[in-house]
Amino acid sequence: MKYFLTLLILSLIFGCQPEKEDTEKPKVVFVIGDEEYRSEESMPMLAKILKREMGAEISLCFSVDSAGYIDPNRLDHIEGLEALKDADLMVMFARFRELPPEELKYITDYAESGRPMVGFRTATHTFLYKNDTTQKQMNNEWPTKVFGQQWITHHGHFEDGHGKLTEVSILPEADTPILNGVEPFEAYSWLYHVDGGDWKLAGDSKPFLEGRSLKSNHEMNGDLDKYPLTNPVAWTKTYTGTSGKASRVFFTTLGHPFDFKIENMRKLALNGIYWALGHEDEIPENGINAELTEPYEPNNSGFGNEFKTGIKPILIP
Repeated sequence: MKYFLTLLILSLIFGCQPEKEDTEKPKVVFVIGDEEYRSEESMPMLAKILKREMGAEISLCFSVDSAGYIDPNRLDHIEGLEALKDADLMVMFARFRELPPEELKYITDYAESGRPMVGFRTATHTFLYKNDTTQKQMNNEWPTKVFGQQWITHHGHFEDGHGKLTEVSILPEADTPILNGVEPFEAYSWLYHVDGGDWKLAGDSKPFLEGRSLKSNHEMNGDLDKYPLTNPVAWTKTYTGTSGKASRVFFTTLGHPFDFKIENMRKLALNGIYWALGHEDEIPENGINAELTEPYEPNNSGFGNEFKTGIKPILIP
């Protein structure tokens, strides 16, 4: 009788214990510093979906002015990069930054650590150190070895934001869960050249999406032997830095602010993040739920004061 009473008491005690919190939720840090493509709007939108779907801990690092307002035109500062020290994933959407050494080190230390990375569009030219010769390798060499290519050229802006410029299709040999639920679509992004002519994707890059330029300056100039109308727009690769551990890398050259209005683009981005984190088994056949958490109406791409002013960095609890 005492034995059964003891079992009953233990079952009541342990049965009433609250479930342990899942402490394995990844920490994802978005590095946002691009003065052309409104990454200050698209990346927080993606981050909110990621928070809803994965429960990830999110840090958003923006270029800000001296008063703390988001200013993508400020090239020499991105706030909050220390979050990369214990991050599980770095998502990079930056363009031609010239960060001071102490800020740059957070990014390069992360890249060398063997942890995964995701890059969007202008991450092929994340940095531009014009005068500091000690950092010249960051301009072209670094993005090539880490993400797969440097800045080369594109097929032309044309109707920026007022028409779709790239037809996106799935390569026949493609076999990756990043494509789950992703159908061919037309993107607002003008096609970047990353492969063909004198250029090749670096390392073990494996393209799985191809873009076809619907309007092309290079076609008009008779340069298609150097810059063909079709080029990879998404790939995976690895990067092995000084840690000796291979990082998973997902990259796409798409990223016009209006591209992210398209569900297929959002699925591609979210699936890529899951894959980079090693959570590919969690990607359903129809892809990660890419339904928006709130209306997404970004400003169009463009330089100067085309971004929404007077906005301070947001926190995603």
